[in-house]
Amino acid sequence: MTDPILLPDAVVESGPILVVDFGAQYAQLIARRVREAHVYSEIVPHTITAAEIAKLRPAGIIFSGGPKSVHAEGAPVIDPAVYDLGTPVLGICYGAQLVAQQLPGGSVANTGVGEYGRTELTVTSPGVLFGGGQPTRQQVWMSHFDSISQAPDGFTVTASTAVVPVAAMEDVERKIHAVQFHPEVIHTPHGQAVLEHFLYDVCGCPPAWIMGSVIDAQVAAIKAQVGTSRVICALSGGVDSAVAAALVHKAVGPQLTCVFVDTGLMRLGEGDQVVETFRRHQGIELIHVRAADRYFEKLDGVLDPEDKRKAIGELFIRIFEDAAGGIEDAKFLVQGTLYPDVIESGTASAAKIKSHHNVGGLPEDMQFDLVEPLRLLFKDEVRKVGTELGLPDEIVWRQPFPGPGLGVRIIGEVTPDKVAILQRADAIVREEIRSAGLEREIWQAFAVLPDIRTVGVMGDERTYGYPIIIRAVTSE
Repeated sequence: MTDPILLPDAVVESGPILVVDFGAQYAQLIARRVREAHVYSEIVPHTITAAEIAKLRPAGIIFSGGPKSVHAEGAPVIDPAVYDLGTPVLGICYGAQLVAQQLPGGSVANTGVGEYGRTELTVTSPGVLFGGGQPTRQQVWMSHFDSISQAPDGFTVTASTAVVPVAAMEDVERKIHAVQFHPEVIHTPHGQAVLEHFLYDVCGCPPAWIMGSVIDAQVAAIKAQVGTSRVICALSGGVDSAVAAALVHKAVGPQLTCVFVDTGLMRLGEGDQVVETFRRHQGIELIHVRAADRYFEKLDGVLDPEDKRKAIGELFIRIFEDAAGGIEDAKFLVQGTLYPDVIESGTASAAKIKSHHNVGGLPEDMQFDLVEPLRLLFKDEVRKVGTELGLPDEIVWRQPFPGPGLGVRIIGEVTPDKVAILQRADAIVREEIRSAGLEREIWQAFAVLPDIRTVGVMGDERTYGYPIIIRAVTSE
């Protein structure tokens, strides 16, 4: 668990909800849904022991789903001593089956009939999780092949489906609950209510995880860490570095100096907006380095996207080093590390798809202590903090943007002319999204410039120019 000084007092007193990850695609989503109920959550590996859990003093434990069968060789399990801690437990999907398999009297069978997608659930006994006026029949999201065939001793079956006799079960006395469906996804309309019954009624958690108290706790932590020392922050123009800078500035004021390296590879007008927001409106000391010419020179003849990422990252390091060297007595460096970064940094088994522009970026010989004021937060929480701190919507609701900027949205060589074309095209895409009122519904929408030309017609005349690829993505 993170140092308690980083958490509001009420959160420390009640303890976190631990989400045990069994390899689920939804583990982070479960943790986010818990936080949306204003309860603090952390994700832990399934290899954690009962003794380690006890030291964290959790208010409750949620077992996530997972891709394996509980019968598969090497399938992940939890230390069985967890059930003897007296801490409330909620098993979801694979986690529910694990409860049935590990506790006496329960069994999980491969029935040959799985359930995938929207499924009608029949509540046979409201119990704790289905109270509060929830309908007896409701739609839930299923994703399983094995099924719980027998509830463990002492459990009451509270819901079933047409093909699964045990779709939910509970042992009220031991405070152990399990659901075969996924309450965390939007396809389960009453899923959040199920989670909140577990959090409030079973675990007794207060709704103490609110951004105002999080800001107060972080400001106190930053002051304690930094003291009277100088702090520097590399602004990228993105949400994370912007909110991190604003939060640190609230804590230490003029001790903070921000360095903004304008690469010339940002979205249209973005560089000027960053300077306007932080220097003029936030009153933050800002070093603005105009480096577009150096970047275009560095990228001359570079075609491979991974080579472009490395070239852009290496040049940023050199420029940042030069700028930081002029700030006397700087001891601390602000980084916009988020909670998903902290979780993913512990994953060693994933294949390398692309180098991440926020990881390992600064050289080891830069002698700074890190200040990471956002390392407990998910992206949606970062936006809420930014709004509380008074940052404009144009910054707070800025869509995700790669660190190398438009350099990796241009296929082939990067030139000033290509960047100008893509900036204008991207601005049109974003303006259309805004005009349609979809800016906060579409997670990411952007334009890509391919390395080909095509014939077109403009003003009854033949043209030969670059096509534009447009992509829009939604995400939970």
